[in-house]
Amino acid sequence: MTVLRRYLTAPAPPATAQAAQERCELCAAAIPADHDHLVDLTSRSLPCACRPCYLLFVPADERVSAVVGRGPAPREEAVGARRFAAVPREHVALPDFPLSDLDWSALDVPVRLAFVFVNSSLGQPVALYPSPAGAAESQLPPEVWAKVLARHPYTAQLPADVQALLLHRSPDGPEAYAVPIDVCYRLVGLVRLHWRGFDGGQQAWAAIDGWLAQVRENAGVPVGAAHG
Repeated sequence: MTVLRRYLTAPAPPATAQAAQERCELCAAAIPADHDHLVDLTSRSLPCACRPCYLLFVPADERVSAVVGRGPAPREEAVGARRFAAVPREHVALPDFPLSDLDWSALDVPVRLAFVFVNSSLGQPVALYPSPAGAAESQLPPEVWAKVLARHPYTAQLPADVQALLLHRSPDGPEAYAVPIDVCYRLVGLVRLHWRGFDGGQQAWAAIDGWLAQVRENAGVPVGAAHG
């Protein structure tokens, strides 16, 4: 599988580059640090986009919701000849997602975090988890992950390429969220940047825990209500 390269292959930029003005990768307009992303379905990359360019790739029936700041609702969509797809900002907590500790063990994921999304180029789900070398792909057959997605009404209609089911195995039991795909690759980048030694080190786990806290906040989970 060709990975989303922006978060996986680029080295961490120096401080001077981080301070430079970011620009839309379609029209070169200046954009703020908190900006939208697209999925380039040809290169499997995540180009940064200004708001006007982003809205060009939001389906017409969802454009009003995107304008007021809500991401697209889950749906099935035909890829057709599209090159770009707009990544929503919507985070959805799925506290009733049916996944037991026994189920998690059966998924054979070697870490406590994994995400699965439908890759429209392959026509099937792809499950990944963060590792010091980047995003590692689950070795389980795609049919297994398709059955996992089908367990919940929300993830059964998960839009391809742009949104993922995030699974977290906390000490108190599994958590599940539907999150934008760029958020998942941000986690991959954090792990690559901060992981040290065999167990990752304190800095890496602090970054992961901070990332999880942000996911919960964006999904509207009250402080103390989530596992972890």
